[in-house]
Amino acid sequence: MDELFETGAERKAEKPGHDASGHRARLRKRLIEGGSDALGDHEVIEYLLMTAIPRRDVKPLARTLISRFGSLAGVLNADAHALAGHPGMGETSAAALKIVALAAGRMARQQVREKPVLGSWQALIDYLTIDMAHLTIERVRVLFLNTQNMLIHDEHVGDGSIDEAAIHPREVIRKAMDLGASALIIVHNHPSGSPQPSRADIEITNRIAEAGRLLGIVVHDHVIIGREGHTSLRAKGLI
Repeated sequence: MDELFETGAERKAEKPGHDASGHRARLRKRLIEGGSDALGDHEVIEYLLMTAIPRRDVKPLARTLISRFGSLAGVLNADAHALAGHPGMGETSAAALKIVALAAGRMARQQVREKPVLGSWQALIDYLTIDMAHLTIERVRVLFLNTQNMLIHDEHVGDGSIDEAAIHPREVIRKAMDLGASALIIVHNHPSGSPQPSRADIEITNRIAEAGRLLGIVVHDHVIIGREGHTSLRAKGLI
């Protein structure tokens, strides 16, 4: 029955005769009894792969994934096709990793939607980091808020460098009015990893903020997400 859970690529990379049951039992015991820091990053990947590749020592595979994609988050947020094509992987094992990223993203999104955004700022940053920090393209989003600062709409505005070709101040404010939003937060990511704002980031933010002031729409912030952290233009005094 094991063959039902493994692809050809995964079966090909098997190591016949290897019995990892003792090691797997120890990992399971540490996971259940030891809390969030019980397993190292490569061991988390290893444990996930064990469910998809039950008859193989997957520790070396977990280490090569960490080496290639840079971190636990890098592996879980990697493109599914890139994961499936990695030596020793396949669609089944790639899916075992991607389902964790999907679950984490949905949990984080739910937390953001349940409370006023400005009163649960860290939850928002966690959600945006999970969703955007590892993107290989630059993506622009606008979060529209009601008078209680609850999220009412998360708009994917476009992909590419943040300028008026990607985000139009009048269109953003018009969308806010159509939704009945009283405030908004601009978000985009830097695929380079650094969240430091560019001149274009600052200029377009202030154009949108000025357009909003004329019609009573508040621009609370512009948040830039990168693998190295995040930057709030409001916190830097740039809005």
